[in-house]
Amino acid sequence: MSNLSRRNVLSLGVALGLVSVAGAAQAAASTGSAAAGTDPWWAWDDEVDSLLVGLLQNGQVPAVNTAMRSWVNNRDALPSGLPANLATYLQKVNKLPSWANRDKLRLAADFNRRKDTYLFMLYGLGSGIMSTVIPREAKSVYWSAGGADMQDRAAKTFTFGYDLSELNAFEPSGQFVVTANKTRLVHAAVRHLLPQSPHWSAVADEPNRIPISNGDILVTFHSLGTFVHKKLKDWRVPMTAAEEDAFLHSWQVAIYLLGVREEFIPQTWAAAHAQSAQVLTPILAPSTEGRDLAEDLLGLTAQIDLGVTRGFLNEFVRYVLSDEIGDWLGLRRDYAAAALVRTGWPTYIAFREGLLPIMPVGFYMFDQFIRAIAMLFLNGVNSPTTTPITIPTGNRA
Repeated sequence: MSNLSRRNVLSLGVALGLVSVAGAAQAAASTGSAAAGTDPWWAWDDEVDSLLVGLLQNGQVPAVNTAMRSWVNNRDALPSGLPANLATYLQKVNKLPSWANRDKLRLAADFNRRKDTYLFMLYGLGSGIMSTVIPREAKSVYWSAGGADMQDRAAKTFTFGYDLSELNAFEPSGQFVVTANKTRLVHAAVRHLLPQSPHWSAVADEPNRIPISNGDILVTFHSLGTFVHKKLKDWRVPMTAAEEDAFLHSWQVAIYLLGVREEFIPQTWAAAHAQSAQVLTPILAPSTEGRDLAEDLLGLTAQIDLGVTRGFLNEFVRYVLSDEIGDWLGLRRDYAAAALVRTGWPTYIAFREGLLPIMPVGFYMFDQFIRAIAMLFLNGVNSPTTTPITIPTGNRA
């Protein structure tokens, strides 16, 4: 599965959880508590936010999107045709932070390659669906321009997740640094546009608040990286301490590239899990927008034969997230499938990891299911050379 082409997979789930990134007060590195005198919920991305307001008001965004189509690899020169102030900004930020550790980033890339089976499942049917029960995120996604076409939105967001997981993600030949900066521009545009939507303002928990703060970005990090780390531990997937540290480091660099201030970024997994328990778990809740998004996202599976029933899919989501979340989303029960998932998945992992000498019953069914989910991810990105992330110019109608 590691050898599947990055541009040959749809975008059901890695995409799904990445649409707006969100979270918590950065804990002081050792404790996970909020850093003194700072509040990530009231921190945004001032320089690029101001830039995007000007580009939107002057009608320059369509030309910028056209110019950026050829800007894909980390080593690529900035495209010609960008406004001078945008080019100056991108020249400054389109690089790794000084504290990035390339050895750790390479180890994280190798870890992603070897554990991609679990990452597909967890990012897709875990983090992606969890994003629909983070009310602020679900409402922001639903009422932004991309909410009207979730397959397209998922495909664009998936690019972020897949580029982050590539072997050369942070290398000059990779694409993640460019992808992160394009995503950062999208977030800045949404921060300006979404408050203009009467639909979003009517349902926002704080209508006068600007969306996608540093806190929001951190919350989604916890629904992605922290959640995946916890599940891998729960499932007893073998990981060395160095691999765990490298996996965290790749996410630290990723959210920094999205504009999260260094003082808010957890420095250890212990700090990350403490922060997640404080700021993600308590805010999970159902919403009308979230239920619609979840059904849209799960409905994308109709495009490919998963080799399982919709009841099995529902029960796998319940297994990964919880029955409470399944009830919030109205996922119909299939108790026979539930028994199969809850007994079969642990033995499937044990056999794959060499911890079980005899192939368990149902191994091929789980294997087929995972490969089908992978193909959902790997299909539907339109061009083999273009990162399909574009800056919006409006909201959902």
